[in-house]
Amino acid sequence: MGEVDKIRVREFKAEIDTAAVEEMERQCDVGPATTGGKDDIAGKKKKKKDKRKEQASMFCDNMGDPLCRVRHSPDYVMLVAEHGKEMVGVIRASIKTVTRGRKDAEGCPVYAKVAYILGLRVSPNHRRMGIASRLVEAVEECCRKEGAEYAYMATERSNTASLNLFTAKFSYTPFRFPSVLVQPVHAHPLTLMTRGLPATTILRLSPALAEPLYRRLFSTSSEFFPKDIGAVLANPLTLGTFMAVPSSCATTSHWDPRRSDTGGLPPSFAVMSVWNNKDVYKMQVKGASAAAKALVRWARAADERMPWMGIPSMPDVFRPFGVYLMYGLHAEGGAGPALVRCLCRLAHNMAREDPGCAAVVAEVGRSDPVRAGVPHWRRLSWDEDFWCMKRLSQPTNRDGGPDDYADWVRSQPSTDVVFVDPRDF
Repeated sequence: MGEVDKIRVREFKAEIDTAAVEEMERQCDVGPATTGGKDDIAGKKKKKKDKRKEQASMFCDNMGDPLCRVRHSPDYVMLVAEHGKEMVGVIRASIKTVTRGRKDAEGCPVYAKVAYILGLRVSPNHRRMGIASRLVEAVEECCRKEGAEYAYMATERSNTASLNLFTAKFSYTPFRFPSVLVQPVHAHPLTLMTRGLPATTILRLSPALAEPLYRRLFSTSSEFFPKDIGAVLANPLTLGTFMAVPSSCATTSHWDPRRSDTGGLPPSFAVMSVWNNKDVYKMQVKGASAAAKALVRWARAADERMPWMGIPSMPDVFRPFGVYLMYGLHAEGGAGPALVRCLCRLAHNMAREDPGCAAVVAEVGRSDPVRAGVPHWRRLSWDEDFWCMKRLSQPTNRDGGPDDYADWVRSQPSTDVVFVDPRDF
């Protein structure tokens, strides 16, 4: 019996597998220093350590919950791989129904059931044994049985190991390329108002009011908008939905987002929801130089003692930290971009009040107009988050041949807006 034949893939069982999975994942660091992407991928040779040029690496802490990144999805799958009695690999997938960014003949949104594959890890001592392939094959089959029509994954362009595995071996197609925009949380609060922006009011919307607003704004004009958006907005991890409007509009009662006519919304507005990813998992930078750590400590201390100077200080990312995710970003009207900046500063100040929250993040379509209003640091952000997709079941036309129009993978983008579900981040 070969080593590959000794690999067994099965469903994750929390009561017996949690400790083993956590121990294995501690060996698999996440980030550009080793993987170049969000998730570790088997089959990539580990770089030899060079003590003269030691690089910082990002580590992920699931805080004792291996299901943390899929637990809040409508349905999910988690599989583990064992070599003998040793845990050597893991993979996860969340399953949900999302929009395709277009309407049907009756003007209703077109939906598809998709599986988002994430969290693929293989023990460093068991790579190049085909474990990753076994895990991907198994999770695709599980998702197919659950009715998923498509599967997709996300990684950075530089993560060649991940891209080669999914595109070359499993026929995934590079599909969409949203941008991840990261703003560090400074010690000083940010002023909400920007120069040239008229008096502004920020309204907090209840989930009952936010849901019809989001359905109106995104259900037919964006891809990956979740059909169960109400569950996302009502989840305790959603800290609130906020709308910024000129104060002159906020004092009137003639607009209502539940109305379908053009008078249902103010002429200029921006909307955003905040997801507390800090309570899902945490990150930590390890391996940074002593000089880098000292510089961060100095800038942070100076910012805390002299907040009026507005020093763009870096938070202490060398200890476990969390992030807030801004999702559902949308703006309309001439003041829209400025109102988006106002909401982003509000999210920053909320994160500043939460100990251990080090960054505010947004992921938006690369050509989404709202991107212009999202403040971020280029060195912490990346322009292209590669989303690769595969059709799990082949659609056919009336003649029994392949229906390219029905195949989302083959279709041209119908919109610049990609809705990023915070449960998958």
